[in-house]
Amino acid sequence: MVLNDPEGIRVNKYIASSGYCSRREADDLITKGLVTIDGQTAVNGSRVFPGQTVLVSGNPVVPTDDHIYIALNKPLGITCTTDTRDKDNIVDFLGFEERIFPIGRLDKNSSGLILLTNDGSIVNKLLRSENGHEKEYLVRVDKKIDDNFVIKMENGLPVAGQITLPCKVTPQGPYTFKIVLTQGLNRQIRRMCEYLGYRVVKLKRIRFMNILLGDMKPGEFRYLNNREKQLLLSGKGNTKNL
Repeated sequence: MVLNDPEGIRVNKYIASSGYCSRREADDLITKGLVTIDGQTAVNGSRVFPGQTVLVSGNPVVPTDDHIYIALNKPLGITCTTDTRDKDNIVDFLGFEERIFPIGRLDKNSSGLILLTNDGSIVNKLLRSENGHEKEYLVRVDKKIDDNFVIKMENGLPVAGQITLPCKVTPQGPYTFKIVLTQGLNRQIRRMCEYLGYRVVKLKRIRFMNILLGDMKPGEFRYLNNREKQLLLSGKGNTKNL
């Protein structure tokens, strides 16, 4: 794998493959001069060749194939951050022995499915909006929804200076609906509802690509099975029927 690549590998990918952090975070460490290759300060674009030693802040990092992929039912009040200065951070909540970090985020006041991994090389790949990965949510609002609400939500609304991409909305009752998004703007669903004069009172993510929340209770987690991992890593697991 990485360690045997005769043409070398970009140092940011090398660090991410170790589970130390995501590739973007590795770029920041490199820019700050905290990364060395055989004692020489690395720059963005530097490559690592077999037999070389990479240090981050003086500590060695080594890529591994022993990657972890976890699905968690995030409870309300937990923050999707690895910053331990936040007393409600998701890492301390899980108390996992290995260093892991969330793929994307759910608002502190939202619950449901969040994935965590030590595979930093896939995080940015999965979160890039152009990949069109589906995320499905169950939402309850403070007023009755109607056909006009559904049509406007599906066709796009102004959020963060842009029009949201088309999405699928399926009513589940007078006040509840499911929504499938392929983008992840900050507080997107809440802001879409607010634009139409509604307030979200409950928001739960129930699916990410092919991975379902299922019947996990708040705070419970499970390891992804082989089928889920294969589809996740291939980027093709985009429907709940796979």
